[in-house]
Amino acid sequence: MSSLSLAVRDSSTMLRRNLLHARRYPSLTLNLLLTPVMLLLLFVYIFGDTMSAGIGGGNRSAYIAYLVPGILLMTIGSTTIGTAVSVATDMSEGIIARFRTMAVHRGSVLIGHVAGSVLQAVAGVVLVGAVGVAIGFRSVGATPLEWLAAFGLLVLFALALTWIAVGMGLISPNAEAASNTAMPLIFLPLISSTFVPVHSMPGWFQPVAQYQPFTPAIETLRGLLLGTEIGNNWWIALLWCLGLTVLGYRWSQAVFNRDPQ
Repeated sequence: MSSLSLAVRDSSTMLRRNLLHARRYPSLTLNLLLTPVMLLLLFVYIFGDTMSAGIGGGNRSAYIAYLVPGILLMTIGSTTIGTAVSVATDMSEGIIARFRTMAVHRGSVLIGHVAGSVLQAVAGVVLVGAVGVAIGFRSVGATPLEWLAAFGLLVLFALALTWIAVGMGLISPNAEAASNTAMPLIFLPLISSTFVPVHSMPGWFQPVAQYQPFTPAIETLRGLLLGTEIGNNWWIALLWCLGLTVLGYRWSQAVFNRDPQ
C-alpha cells in the first residue's frame, strides 16, 4: 500500500475509535453542550425583553434572532474542550506510547481526533440549532447558497478551534489540566458580540471584542442567516479560521512528534 493509502486507512481507524469513545461515554459531550443551551434559554426567557430593548429590537423574538448565531459558535468552542480532554487522556494513559511502537501512521492519531471532534461539533450545532428553532428562531430570506456558506463557516471554525484544542491537550499533563487550559474557548464568546453589539461596550474594550476570532465569525453568520450587513467581517473570520488552523496544526505536530521524555 502507498503511504497515502496507509494514512487514510489508519486515520479512518482512529476516527472510528474516537466516535466509539464518544458514543460509549457521552456524558462529557452532553455536559459541554449544556452550557450553550442553558445560556440560550437564560438570555431568551429571563433577560430577553430587556436585552431586546437594549439593542433596539423591541421584542423577544428579535433578540432570539440576534442571539442564536453567537450561541451556535459558542457551541463549537464548548465541544472542542472535550477534544483537549480526550487528547490529554490518551497522552497520559499510555495509549499514544503504544501507538508509537506499532505500524501506525503517526499523523493518523491526531487526524482521527480532529475529524471526530469536528463531526461532534457539527452535531452539537445541529442540536443547539434545533433548540433555537423550537423557541422561535427563524432565518430571514437566506438563500440555499447562503445556508451552504453558513454551514461551511461553522465547519471551518470548528476545524480551526479543534486543532488549537488538540495542541492544548498535548501540552497538558492530565485531563483536568486540559479542561482548564481550554477554558478560553468558552470565555472568548462571552466577550464577543454574542449577547450585545460591540458598539454598546466601553470604547476601550471595543477593539478587543471586535477583532477576536468569535465576533467576525458571529457577524458573518448573522449576515448569512438574517440578512444583516456583513462588511469586512467575512474575510476577517476567514483569516482567523485559516490562521488558527495552520497554527494549531503546526503546534500539534511539533509537540506530538517530540521525543517522549
